[in-house]
Amino acid sequence: MGRLEGKVAFITGAARGQGRAHAVAMAREGAEIIAVDIAQDAPELGLGYRLGSAEELAETAAEVESLDRRVVTAQVDVRDGAALAAAVADGVAQLGRLDIVVANAGIAANSVPLHLISDDDWDNMIAINLSGVWRTCKAVVPHLIEGGRGGSIILTSSLSSMKTYPGLGAYTAAKHGVVGLARVLANELGQHRIRVNSLHPTQVRTAMLMNDATYKLFRPDLENPTEDDFAAVSAGMHVLPEPYAEPQDIAAAAVFLASDDARLITGIALPVDAGNLVK
Repeated sequence: MGRLEGKVAFITGAARGQGRAHAVAMAREGAEIIAVDIAQDAPELGLGYRLGSAEELAETAAEVESLDRRVVTAQVDVRDGAALAAAVADGVAQLGRLDIVVANAGIAANSVPLHLISDDDWDNMIAINLSGVWRTCKAVVPHLIEGGRGGSIILTSSLSSMKTYPGLGAYTAAKHGVVGLARVLANELGQHRIRVNSLHPTQVRTAMLMNDATYKLFRPDLENPTEDDFAAVSAGMHVLPEPYAEPQDIAAAAVFLASDDARLITGIALPVDAGNLVK
C-alpha cells in the first residue's frame, strides 16, 4: 500500500474493464486519478459489444472516491486530440500535477481476413488503437516534462503484437505500432526520467472479450457458442490453468510499472499472459 502516494495518474478507457481496474488499483496505492472515457456507444464502429457509458465512468469515480482519493473525470474520444489535451490540462489544474499515464482505451476487432477488411474498419482501428495512444502521449508528455519529477507512461498493447492470429490483421498492426511508440518514447524521454513501457495482456475477462462476437471468433465450429465453449479454447492457449486474466491482474502489472519498484525499467514489453507465449 502507498507505492503511488502523492502521485496523479491519467487513465484512458476508464469507465470499466481494465481502465477501471487501473484507476482503482492506483488509487488504492495512493494515487489521485484523472479518468477519461468516450462514455457513450459508437454503433458506427460495428463492434460486437457496447462501449462504456457515462454511468459506468461515474461508477469508476465513485470507487476511487471510496478509497479517499480525489478523481477528475471527462468524456473524451481518444480520436480527438484537442479534447484529450483539454482533459489533461483540466485534471492537472485540479489535482496539481501529473506523474503516471495509462493509455488503455481501445477496441476489439471482428475476425476478417486482412485483404477483406473494409477501409472504414481499418481506419477506425488505427485511429483508436494506435493514433489514439499517440494522441494521448502527445497530450500528456508536456505536463510530465514540465513537472520535472520524471514519470511513468504505460501503453496497453496486446499479445497480438508478439504473435499473430488469423483474422485480426488491423488489430495486430495497431498493437505492433503501440510497441514502436513505447520504444521511441522511452528513448526520447529517458533524459527527463520519464519511463515508457508497454503491457501485453492475454485474454482479459471484460465486456470487450465476454460477448457473442468473441465466442464465435474462438469457436467458429459452433453455430451458437457459449461462454463455456470459449473458455475451454481460451484455457488451452495458456500454460497456467486459467481461461483468461482478470482486469486486476493487468492493473497489478501497471501499478508495478508506475511505481518506484520499476524505476530502472523502461522500453520493455511486459506480457501478462498465463504462459501463452511459451505454449
